[in-house]
Amino acid sequence: MTRIDPVDLSARLIRCPTVTPVEGGALQLLEALLASCGFECRRVDRNGIANLFARWGQKGAARTFGFNGHTDVVPVGDAAAWTHDPFGGQIVDGELWGRGATDMKTGVAAFAAAAADFARQTRPGDGAIILTITGDEEGIGADGTRAILDWMETEGERMDVCLVGEPTCPERLGDMIKIGRRGALMARITAAGIQGHSAYPHRAKNPLTALVRFLDRLASHELDRGTAHFDPSTLAITTIDTGNAADNVIPARAVAKVNIRYNDAHSSSSLDAWLRGEAARVTAESGVSFDIALEVWGESFVTQPGPLVELVAGAVKAETGLSPELSTTGGTSDARFIRAHCPVVEFGLVGKTMHQVDERIEVDQIIGLTAIYGRILRNYFGKAAPNDAQSL
Repeated sequence: MTRIDPVDLSARLIRCPTVTPVEGGALQLLEALLASCGFECRRVDRNGIANLFARWGQKGAARTFGFNGHTDVVPVGDAAAWTHDPFGGQIVDGELWGRGATDMKTGVAAFAAAAADFARQTRPGDGAIILTITGDEEGIGADGTRAILDWMETEGERMDVCLVGEPTCPERLGDMIKIGRRGALMARITAAGIQGHSAYPHRAKNPLTALVRFLDRLASHELDRGTAHFDPSTLAITTIDTGNAADNVIPARAVAKVNIRYNDAHSSSSLDAWLRGEAARVTAESGVSFDIALEVWGESFVTQPGPLVELVAGAVKAETGLSPELSTTGGTSDARFIRAHCPVVEFGLVGKTMHQVDERIEVDQIIGLTAIYGRILRNYFGKAAPNDAQSL
């Protein structure tokens, strides 16, 4: 039986122009491949976003291993600045070039190939494999993995554990597993004062003075010093705007945005309360009022070291010889949605060139990642059925 070539599959996926949220043929390609290998496939599109659910084995099996990933990519930027066609999927000097070569069409190709090969060589028994693949990870994300999970809940489908194939390794394949992610939110702060002539500041109420004072309080505050699995939380002021074109006018309002990346010492609600408390103090001092609107991109979470982490780390060590670092660094991923469904970790390729011009990855890494995913499946299904979602 011919094994599926993950490098060829990666190249074919790269040739699909899937700048978010365009499907570009990538999910159609995967659906045809997986269906031919015995997977039951369903498109779970929502609000124009294309998503794919694929299951091998019986619904409600005693143990179900899940993979999650995305086929959408960020824009290429200046296409003329690329050494090779960003949607060409060319292999040059042992590297596969193109948008999505690291983030993360190769990760999807690796777990699809590993799962399909495992399915073609194995009888389902009491186990199942579920693949959830979205076209909306690089965008807002409201109708991607979240839509699939909503559909799964309605249909009674469930994963016991899940591995997200995002690029996680800083330098070498196998050097890092992500066992959690920081929370992320953006606060839009609007300061409302009274407009006036700059020569008569006593007749106005300057929102900028109060806003700068407020922002200084936020930026000077130490949120924490880190926790067991997380670095210290961070706060960055990203913009201050007034729209004031007149040099001799005190504006009536000013707007700032603050980005907070927070660990498990906080939640979006606790940070919201802190922001409003600081705003109230500045209002009491200045008379300027503040409106604060939060956009929460994801709460912090961590999958504690245990059976799932040991399963993935063990397979990584067996295939690469490396003992991976357990990390929670980086931005957000769709693991932030999955963590409410089942225990989840992330492991994938070296991500040095993701989102860059000339995105590329070594072919050997794709082959190595597929081998790791295959070993994870063999080890998972070689164990006794779990008693609960936390055990393997």
